[in-house]
Amino acid sequence: MNSYLLNRSLGVSGPQALQQVQTTRLVHALQAAPNIRFDSSDDIGPAQERRRHGEDEEVGPDVWAHRAGVNCLVIDKFEGRYMLSGGAESSITLWDLEGAENTAKSYTHRPVGKVQKSSSTHKFGITHISFYPFDSLAFLSSSFDHTLKIYGTETLQVSASFDLNSVVYSHALSPIADHLLVACATQHPAVRLVDLRSGASTHSLAGHQGAVLSVAWSPRDDHILASGGSDGTVRFWDIRRSTGNVGVLDLDDSVGILGQDGIGKNTRRRNSGKAHIGACNGVVWTDNGNFLVTNGHDERIRVWDTSTGANTLSHFGPIVKNSHLSTLLPLLVPTHVTPPGKPIMCYPNEKEILMFDALEGTLFKRLRAPGVAVAQAKSSTGQRNIRHRVTSLAWRSGHVELYSAHSDGVIRAWMPRTKEDAEVEAEEADHYGGDGDGDGIGRRGTVCQDKASEYLISGGLNIPTWF
Repeated sequence: MNSYLLNRSLGVSGPQALQQVQTTRLVHALQAAPNIRFDSSDDIGPAQERRRHGEDEEVGPDVWAHRAGVNCLVIDKFEGRYMLSGGAESSITLWDLEGAENTAKSYTHRPVGKVQKSSSTHKFGITHISFYPFDSLAFLSSSFDHTLKIYGTETLQVSASFDLNSVVYSHALSPIADHLLVACATQHPAVRLVDLRSGASTHSLAGHQGAVLSVAWSPRDDHILASGGSDGTVRFWDIRRSTGNVGVLDLDDSVGILGQDGIGKNTRRRNSGKAHIGACNGVVWTDNGNFLVTNGHDERIRVWDTSTGANTLSHFGPIVKNSHLSTLLPLLVPTHVTPPGKPIMCYPNEKEILMFDALEGTLFKRLRAPGVAVAQAKSSTGQRNIRHRVTSLAWRSGHVELYSAHSDGVIRAWMPRTKEDAEVEAEEADHYGGDGDGDGIGRRGTVCQDKASEYLISGGLNIPTWF
């Protein structure tokens, strides 16, 4: 750390280099924060009230975000303040993550809003949820009830609804495009495009031989779309073309297709091949669009060079688990948080979260989710046993914080806790006569280890003005 401070003072390196070193250190220090809870139960009894103010450390079965299980999570990328969660019982809940900003110890979040059930809301479980990419005042949700819906974040009222006549597993809206086309992965063997301007399903992109499970727009080209299906193929689409299909990825091709660009211009086009031996239920682009990360039921994660379509042959080991038909998306930590060329990926692996080097496949850390292997969940049909499984991941923008959704109905927080945090907490406990059990999780910041950098990095991202 001293070398980075010296280089910064001499003008050799910029403030971003120091920031990335510190935030990378915090990412590697992520661990479970059991003192941060999300409780959506309707009744607040004495036990819940004590937990809300940090007076009761035991988490009972009455603390849950969605009683039947949490299927998906998303956090707005502008403020990093509001989080939406979609439940297996068709409910959607809005949470304010800044509710615990000034709380050093335990805190229980309560919903700031819920979508009230009506004739216009979803009837079955939520499959995917996302904020509008240009404004967090609106969000989209898809469901097993065959519909895609648009809500206002402030009112939590449905503003538009689209019936696609088949189960919608996931959807995606381009973060850079002027068009307002929502790509939908449905049970139908074609990618469905819904135009939010006209309010109609414009056309379909046919090519998959089974259900489409995941879709993702390119962050670099507003007309390029990638999709993964139950047939094991990953296809690229150009929505400007009448045929649409640009080509497919082949797991046996480590060379790729070379040409003037990465979408087959003036080169041969690959029309056959499989990316996974089994269904592909996860497709994610890196921030710069240079790589595509996919995962499938062959329990493999593969990284592809999008300029050539080549398999980079990154190997993530035999510990990867994936057997559910629902969409399972890896989370790529924002590139401004990690060193250049060293993207970090978090993968929801059954009861744990695996942290990898996204390009090399090196396993950094295994974040174990606390809890029993089988939990009881309640729904309108009664009580049932479900496996405790990680279903979705969300990264809080502007902070080094990770949140995970679980099939047992719980939302869990993962926050950095370094050795310096533990030492500071022990000193505070001794000073105030506490028990020194490290109840605080290092939530509001991390103290740097060198005297030359004795400042607090709030949330791990804000560099002091004197740098």
